[in-house]
Amino acid sequence: MKRVFVLSAPSGTGKTTMAARLKQEVPGLFIPVTYTTKNPRPEEVEGRDYHFVSREKFLEMIRLGEFLEWAEVYGNCYGTPRKEVEEQLKLGRKVLLTIDTQGGLSVRRIFPQAFLVGLLPPSLAEQEGRIRKRSGLSEKEIRQRIEAARIERRVLKEEYDIRLVNRNLETTLEKIKKIITGK
Repeated sequence: MKRVFVLSAPSGTGKTTMAARLKQEVPGLFIPVTYTTKNPRPEEVEGRDYHFVSREKFLEMIRLGEFLEWAEVYGNCYGTPRKEVEEQLKLGRKVLLTIDTQGGLSVRRIFPQAFLVGLLPPSLAEQEGRIRKRSGLSEKEIRQRIEAARIERRVLKEEYDIRLVNRNLETTLEKIKKIITGK
């Protein structure tokens, strides 16, 4: 039985929304809160959305081996707390990691049995529109995200166990719930 699941999606595809719904609707599913060096958006809450730390603190955590995986994305660092994930797996819980494709491939090396789910946008135009709606992004940052999304789509297609096009949130949510629960 699979117990480690990865959900990866290019920017603007709905990964965060999907993870929040899965947390609500799949009993016992553990989703660790990621550490990041980015500044919080106005709607983001410490401990719920991320653990916001300084770059110095993040680098110290890397040095101490506190991350299962970590990456620098768009100039900010993101890391999955190793201890929390290991504790939940020891308790027999299923773990969902909502991370980028770089992190997903790192997790696959640590947990070869991990099941990697890729979420794709309904169209490239819709994805770009979602990215552009994000508050506070400069045109340069928008272009970086669009280029990164192109690379991530290729990794999802070549390396992930399944790819789902997120045309309809409810339909896609049900498919991912079935993958995780086996029902």
